[in-house]
Amino acid sequence: MPFPADTTPPTPPHALPPSHAAEAQRTDVRHGLAADEAARRLAAHGPNALPQPPRRGWLRRFGAQFANALIGFLLVSAAIAAALGHWIDAAVIVAVVLVNAIVGVLQEGKAEAAMNALHDMLTPHARVVRNGAQQVVDVASLVPGDVVLLEAGDRVPADLRLVHAHALRIDEALLTGESVAAEKSTAAVAADAPLGDRAGMAFSGTLVAAGLGRGVVTATGLGTEIGRISALLGGIAPLTTPLLRQVNRFGRQLTASALVVAVLLFLFAVLVRGYAWVDAFITVVALAVSFVPEGLPAVITITLAIGVQRMAARQAIVRQLPAVETLGATSVICSDKTGTLTRNEMTCRRLVTAGGECLASGAGYAPVGTLERVGGGEPGGDARMLARVGLLCNDAALAESDDQWHVTGDPMEGALLALAIKAGLNPQAEHAAHPRSDVVPFDAAHRYMATLHALPGGGALLMVKGAPERVLAMCTGVLLEGGATSPLAKADWLARIDQVAAGGERVLGFAYRHLPQPVERIDAAPPSGLTLAGLIGFIDPPRPEAVAAVADCRGAGIAVKMITGDHAATARAIAAQLGLAPDPVVVTGAELDQVDDAALPALAQRAQVFARTSPEHKLRVVRALQSQGAVVAMTGDGVNDAPSLKQADVGIAMGQKGTEAAKEAAQIVLADDDFASIVAAVSEGRVVYDNIRKVLAWTLATNGGEVMAVASALVLGLTLPLTTAQVLWINMALTITLGLVLAFEPPEDGVMRRPPRPARAPLLSPFMVWRLALVSVLFALAIHFVMAWGQARGLALEATRTLVVNALCALEVGYLFSVRYLHASSLTWRGARGTPAVFHAILAVLVLQLAFTYTPWMQALFDTRALPLSDLLLAPVLGATVMLLLEGEKALMRRLGWFDELRGAEQPLAAQGGCASTSG
Repeated sequence: MPFPADTTPPTPPHALPPSHAAEAQRTDVRHGLAADEAARRLAAHGPNALPQPPRRGWLRRFGAQFANALIGFLLVSAAIAAALGHWIDAAVIVAVVLVNAIVGVLQEGKAEAAMNALHDMLTPHARVVRNGAQQVVDVASLVPGDVVLLEAGDRVPADLRLVHAHALRIDEALLTGESVAAEKSTAAVAADAPLGDRAGMAFSGTLVAAGLGRGVVTATGLGTEIGRISALLGGIAPLTTPLLRQVNRFGRQLTASALVVAVLLFLFAVLVRGYAWVDAFITVVALAVSFVPEGLPAVITITLAIGVQRMAARQAIVRQLPAVETLGATSVICSDKTGTLTRNEMTCRRLVTAGGECLASGAGYAPVGTLERVGGGEPGGDARMLARVGLLCNDAALAESDDQWHVTGDPMEGALLALAIKAGLNPQAEHAAHPRSDVVPFDAAHRYMATLHALPGGGALLMVKGAPERVLAMCTGVLLEGGATSPLAKADWLARIDQVAAGGERVLGFAYRHLPQPVERIDAAPPSGLTLAGLIGFIDPPRPEAVAAVADCRGAGIAVKMITGDHAATARAIAAQLGLAPDPVVVTGAELDQVDDAALPALAQRAQVFARTSPEHKLRVVRALQSQGAVVAMTGDGVNDAPSLKQADVGIAMGQKGTEAAKEAAQIVLADDDFASIVAAVSEGRVVYDNIRKVLAWTLATNGGEVMAVASALVLGLTLPLTTAQVLWINMALTITLGLVLAFEPPEDGVMRRPPRPARAPLLSPFMVWRLALVSVLFALAIHFVMAWGQARGLALEATRTLVVNALCALEVGYLFSVRYLHASSLTWRGARGTPAVFHAILAVLVLQLAFTYTPWMQALFDTRALPLSDLLLAPVLGATVMLLLEGEKALMRRLGWFDELRGAEQPLAAQGGCASTSG
């Protein structure tokens, strides 16, 4: 039945008792809203979302492209050229600036659109009660009156009036600035109480640090507290990265150097060679414009944006652009076990009781299968009691859709529900016979969960499940097969735990206690005097693709370390199956506590597995690895992983099982929670960095060749091979064609067989510096050769310069094919075949150069002449010759071993130490 029309409550919700606050929102705290009522309220109130931050229009983006010193220098140069009557030179300089601005506007728009699209992929969800059942819905669909369920790690999806709170603490630093999480209750406070004193409220955007809660939505969207200060939230991630800052700084240094050289050349031309100062000025301005790669930051940002899109296609969603470049340098991956290295399809495989062992058939969450006692015979009452504890001490729900069984809640608890049905229990009947009255949720601090249930004949039943050692510590007896109990032999049961865990099974302990008198609340102190029902072993086999990905990491020199909350024996068995090491070195959290910070780095490098760890342990391990110069990628899924995710060089959150806290702390989110996706993202990160280096190598060397040819002619008193307008034409025509294609290069062979690059590797490696000098000299010699050729052939100076421009374009195309493969030979069929982007760019250059050479208006504009085919063929011959020379040089350097980056690219590597992380 629909609720009556909305009315505004006269008192703020924090000042109302829980029941009155629920009545004010016309909702039922047990059954929630009906679906049709929720839809009606959504239409009335709108989506639960904050407005998107204002975006800059294209005009403002276009204007922003001119807000740097280099562009200002170019515009001043154009104005001076125009004032001196050099209209063509001024027009070409302005054209260069406009082309760069247009490219910048387009790439910024595309990058922003890509980031927005990826942001949409991270739509958060909330657990609600509607139509009397738990559901998972998009946060945007929440409406006032919805009943929301909270647990540790959740981000509160809307402003809530709490109607139930158990050990609930919420981090409200976003709103209050308090560093300590606020204790929450259901108590009403004064209407004028400060925000931080409203204990009965949970505010949108804050993080649940611990406990469980249930609340009624009182405000959504702009009506929430955070809606009033929405300017503090969201926004597009800035596109400035450490690499781009390095490139920008390099560009400024290069610009300053170019200006100094230009001034010296200007003085030399005027004072020594007797040039008119106007002609000398225009010439050196053209050289400065040619040498300074003004479009380089735009091309690099495009390369990063392409990497983001490629990673998204491989299930790695990049939230912060710097992660793209950092991934290429990753040397250690600390990865989750459960669901990342393993399938995350938990199945209760083994039941261990005092009466013996039982094996459960079936797989996954489907409640299909039976229990069979090892050695024969039917399972006894002890096995059924063990399954009953697992059923009642449980917050999960099983549901079937599209012939698949899905779990809402913890996967292991889902497996326990399936086990109970296999054991012959009826979940509905059991819950009806044992209604729950209180719960202590699982928390990493105490490592157990407890529930309290009323018994039909009076009294109560306390049920506990958790880490087996923790549960054993609470027990004094053990349940026998016939229903009697006997004293607990803890040493024997500890041995059984190790035996089950050694087989790669995750182990939980289960216990209970009959209370003769009715009890409504569980004592604050840990339970004691329990009766052990038994142990259950869960299997979660390694993903086949994770085994292959670990092998790829070892081949790439990347260590993989597993950091897990599991028992040491369990973790060791899974690590061996994954291939982290034949005999993995395992360190437990307790052992970490005994190691000081000075000795930890050596231990962290040596070990492959860290078991039974806490958030503090994870943080220490990450810092220890970083102290040795490692670039660490860390995965996490819970709020307790946030410190280590932030500490890591690259934080990676699980997209499916990860909490909103983990996703927001991370730079990358895995859409499929698969370890193989991390390795794929590392590969893409290496490709991105390789392509950026190729862009640098091509841009600086080709610009350097142009400048060296003209400058050497000026110094030696030779005829200038290029006019000012022709220099600017080459700069403009090739920047927008060949200058962009290297951003689209696919990976080279062996990209994952090279060691990780050092974290502080210079922008220009020694090999690239050598290449820059060599190519510049080759280009200058080739240009002077063309000038001599033209004179020997009797060509007019204008025709010879036309040939020089065409030859220079061919040289740059030839060098492009060589630089496409930094670590291998380009003289292969794959190298000759190129990519669609390469051939489209070459076709564009060909069309532009034909127009430059043969169309009358271009001849008038750039003082060019039509050339016979016999002369024009010199250009591609020179381009091919230079490419062959550079390939020969590359092979020689590889043979001599002068440069590390050319050595051993084809040889597989052995990773140092194995490496993976979370509370798996």
